[in-house]
Amino acid sequence: MKNTVLIGAQWGDEGKGKIVDVLSESYDGVVRFQGGHNAGHTVVIEDQKFVLHLIPSGILRKDQECLIGNGVVIDPKCFLDEVDYLSEKGIEVAGRLWVSLQAHVIFPYHTSLDKSQESEKGSEKIGTTGRGIGPCYLDKYARQGIRVGDLLEKEFIEQKFKAILEKKNSDMKAQKQIGFDVQQVFDEYCAYAERLKPYAIDVSLRLHEMLSQKKKILFEGAQGSFLDIDFGTYPYVTSSSPVSGGACSGTGVGPCEIDEVLGIMKVYVTRVGEGPFPTEFDEETSLLIRQKGKEFGATTGRDRRCGWFDMVMAKYAVRVNGMTSLALTKLDVLDDMDVIKVCVGYSYKGEVLKNFPSQRHVLQGVEPVYDELPGWKSSTKNARSFEELPQKARQYLSYLGKSMGIPISLVSMGPERTQTLFI
Repeated sequence: MKNTVLIGAQWGDEGKGKIVDVLSESYDGVVRFQGGHNAGHTVVIEDQKFVLHLIPSGILRKDQECLIGNGVVIDPKCFLDEVDYLSEKGIEVAGRLWVSLQAHVIFPYHTSLDKSQESEKGSEKIGTTGRGIGPCYLDKYARQGIRVGDLLEKEFIEQKFKAILEKKNSDMKAQKQIGFDVQQVFDEYCAYAERLKPYAIDVSLRLHEMLSQKKKILFEGAQGSFLDIDFGTYPYVTSSSPVSGGACSGTGVGPCEIDEVLGIMKVYVTRVGEGPFPTEFDEETSLLIRQKGKEFGATTGRDRRCGWFDMVMAKYAVRVNGMTSLALTKLDVLDDMDVIKVCVGYSYKGEVLKNFPSQRHVLQGVEPVYDELPGWKSSTKNARSFEELPQKARQYLSYLGKSMGIPISLVSMGPERTQTLFI
């Protein structure tokens, strides 16, 4: 295998956790490059279910080295809880899990501000997870954030931290919120820092050491391309860059080291929270697919909105990510459908748009134009080769790959590792 960036090519929840787990045995290291514990990657191994929010899914492979890059924002409590959670399940991480000294730290005031700002937006809310991700990135770019490396130096950071928290308390008071006890929060995070210290390294340097040894790296994205701060359905987006370009700035590895970009898509589309969704199902079909596909957020538990596959979106994702191949997931969820629709264009003011619009008001005003394909009406869950899939399922997959102009390298038909086909 080559050095590969793995990205979600829709609105997140595409099944990246499982795909990373399946592929990671062919790599020497897995690195997260953006987002925070607003991600939720679910992996099922035999009778055990693992849900990870910060630690790369590759950690479930015994000898896999896993890293969290500078582009990720870290809630220390969440990270340490996840380490403990894995330990309880028999997964030891010592000596093979690393956190970038340059990653920014999420504090309680970030979470508080995130929730209050979302509440104040009323009908204009964006559907944030309320985990403090956005406010932490805001502090990062305002150059007033605190990084993991800072947190490890108690004497160095104490004065700066207390000044920042007093300012945040003042901001919260102006919004009629209760602030935080400065000393209590400082002491709490100093305790976290002691436990974090064995994991904190220069991740960019470690990655370059691995690359110089000809080791292969899998760059694990969170969320999805249509939640990208620049290329997503703004403003209903996350605060980082889940597209493939974020893998370089989020890890300190140059683009010349990247060989492949693997995009993950469901064979239908889902999104959580607010924002336009041209191919969204009617209520009856949404309920059916949501229940069969278990479309509930791994992080928030919220119902996911569901809709038909959108080829306009897919082609855009291929372009902005420079995708070289594709993994399609949840094929089994469509096993009982009589007819399967694929959106091939958007009708807007008498025209049919073939390219994804960047303007919010245009996307909100489009109507999908569909191709219809016959369903296969039989189970795909036990197929162990492409040839074992029902003929109409194979035709559907071929149609998608041909329309996007890139090869399909992998198909998933369930949560288990064994429910995966390599093509």
